[in-house]
Amino acid sequence: MKSEKKYRNIVSTISNFFIFFLLAAFVTTCCITLFISTLQDSIGREFTQNEITLAAKITMVNVVLISILMATIDFLRRKITVERPVKRITSATDKMIAGDFSVRIEPISKFATDDSFNEIIDCINKMAEELSGVETLRSDFIANVSHEMKTPLAVMQNYGTLLQSPDLTEEKRVEYAKAITDASRRLSDMMTNVLKLNRLENQQIYPHPATFNLGEQLCESLLQYESVWEKKSIDIDTDIEENVLVSADSELLSLVWSNLFSNAFKFTDEGGRVSLSLTTDEKYAIVKIADTGCGMNAEVGAHMFEKFYQGDSSRSTQGNGLGLALVKRVVDIMQCEISVESEVGVGTTFTVKIRRSENELEKNR
Repeated sequence: MKSEKKYRNIVSTISNFFIFFLLAAFVTTCCITLFISTLQDSIGREFTQNEITLAAKITMVNVVLISILMATIDFLRRKITVERPVKRITSATDKMIAGDFSVRIEPISKFATDDSFNEIIDCINKMAEELSGVETLRSDFIANVSHEMKTPLAVMQNYGTLLQSPDLTEEKRVEYAKAITDASRRLSDMMTNVLKLNRLENQQIYPHPATFNLGEQLCESLLQYESVWEKKSIDIDTDIEENVLVSADSELLSLVWSNLFSNAFKFTDEGGRVSLSLTTDEKYAIVKIADTGCGMNAEVGAHMFEKFYQGDSSRSTQGNGLGLALVKRVVDIMQCEISVESEVGVGTTFTVKIRRSENELEKNR
């Protein structure tokens, strides 16, 4: 490979020399011919053959020297202004191909070359930075998925082994079978959420906006957890404005409400309260889902939208840390807004703002 590159450089250098030689010969010949013709006319004297031959030889030597000088200057120019930047760029990209995304290329001095290479270098540095972030996320994602899968698999394996005991009572058999079912359901839910999040992050799911009644959708989503709030004796407080129309993807929004309600009921203890309100302003429909659960501190709040992050380890068996990551991605895709207020021991309130339907806004004007 190196010998082939060296051969190409030699051929290129020789080719450039002949190009400069022909150019210099043509320009010099034209100038000398014009000069001799003008000189003969002005002094009224014809030059002899020997004088012309001597002048031609001197001109030929000058042409060769000028060609060598021009070829040398061009070689040094390309070496400094082209080959050095290209070598620096190719060396960095080779490292990136090998998996080293920490490499960065230093900008080239503007005195050595034009700014075009610096534009390329800037783009490559940005690409390396993005790839480094993606690689970190990918590694963390794989590690987290592997870790999260171990727990339900271990539960299923352990209880499966216990079910094989010949003297097992009917009560224990049902208990162990239920534990296996719960673990398998948790594993299934996690993989479903992983696939959904992957599709959302890779823009394989595109929103299909349609106008619908947001209050009705919120009530339907809340009613799915009726058995949960009855079992835990949780009070439900609703304040829903009527006939609030929004233009959005109802299926994706349903995913948001499902995860927010799931979190609210999961972190609210028995006898607590979960509140739902829907109000409007000039541009937005404002949804607030509040609970009187354990709340969270600022450190947990800063990471709550990260994949697999679970601030309350005591309730980690009830989820997989993907719900709020899905919520944040959906909100971003649909260009909505989400905010959270939380206080330890008091509770948490999620606020989602959705742009109202243009038709409804026109009616209110």
